[in-house]
Amino acid sequence: MTIRRPVAFWFAALAAFIVLVWLLHDILLPFVAGMVLAYLLDPLASRIERAGIGRFAAAIILIGLAGFGVIFLFILIAPILLVQLAGFIAELPNYVARLQAVVADPNRPWLTQILGASLSEGNLSDVTKQAASGFLLFLRSLIAGSGTLVSALALLVITPVVAFYMLYDWPRIIAAVDSWLPRAQAPTIRALAHEIDAAIAGFIRGQTGICLIVASLYALGLSLIGLRYGLLIGAVTGFLSFIPYVGSLTGFLLAVGVALAQFWPNGLPILSVIGICIVCQFLEDYVLAPALVGSIVGVHPLWLMFSMFAFGYLFGFVGLLLAVPLAAAAGVLVRFALRQYLASSLYSGAEP
Repeated sequence: MTIRRPVAFWFAALAAFIVLVWLLHDILLPFVAGMVLAYLLDPLASRIERAGIGRFAAAIILIGLAGFGVIFLFILIAPILLVQLAGFIAELPNYVARLQAVVADPNRPWLTQILGASLSEGNLSDVTKQAASGFLLFLRSLIAGSGTLVSALALLVITPVVAFYMLYDWPRIIAAVDSWLPRAQAPTIRALAHEIDAAIAGFIRGQTGICLIVASLYALGLSLIGLRYGLLIGAVTGFLSFIPYVGSLTGFLLAVGVALAQFWPNGLPILSVIGICIVCQFLEDYVLAPALVGSIVGVHPLWLMFSMFAFGYLFGFVGLLLAVPLAAAAGVLVRFALRQYLASSLYSGAEP
């Protein structure tokens, strides 16, 4: 019966952690970002350390490379994305008007049958405004939970420092936490922690690779076809691909909508855009996800989607960073509690 104590301990710790995040989420972003970065880089630091380089030097090398990579990406890609974003926002009313004209064209009644009479009667702009309002509301909740320009500057200054010290002291932190565990339940807690770590690492590291590859494929394919804002659509699709199904659906709707407004009535480039979306989705589902994420994650996509939206809405960017670890931890603990229940006398009805 003592094996139930770790379950109560972990659930209590998880609840206390959520309350603490809720109380301090306005100032936590640079610290949480630094811890996430250190967690992602720890396997590389361990490999460098095994190669004969000290942990201190490994931490400096990895944080330096990560910083140079972020700066390089911002210098190279950010200006292009900002220009495309400004152009897309300026052109959005015209795109909506063109789409509405295409759908409402009386010479093509089959579009009305496919898309529905409500869109052909002039409500496409209303639908677009409602979708934009919902998305802006979610973005405002993220920004409100992330503070102001001071928080952005703190993110740039504090995050590398936190990441360096966390990466350098990671083995000591793990050893210290392990020494605090109750000795009788330590093996069970270690097993649960290992399962949680496998779920978190399997998803975050794998899904990050998927996001980068999907963004590159969308941006390259759509730009080669000549679709306007192809790089922006690829970046948005890759970023949102961290949330299952949301990225692929958003990328498809954006790409096809822009293609219809730009190329109609020329059907070949529109079909090419649809083909690129289908190929990218196939590669993501049947090639990238099995190879980079696999079946070890154990987090249902719907539970993960709900967690990211809920924590993002409540805690801003801090919530987004913590949603996956908390969802994975909760999933592992619930499965462990269910296993204990199915093996108990309460379920079987036998005498304990």
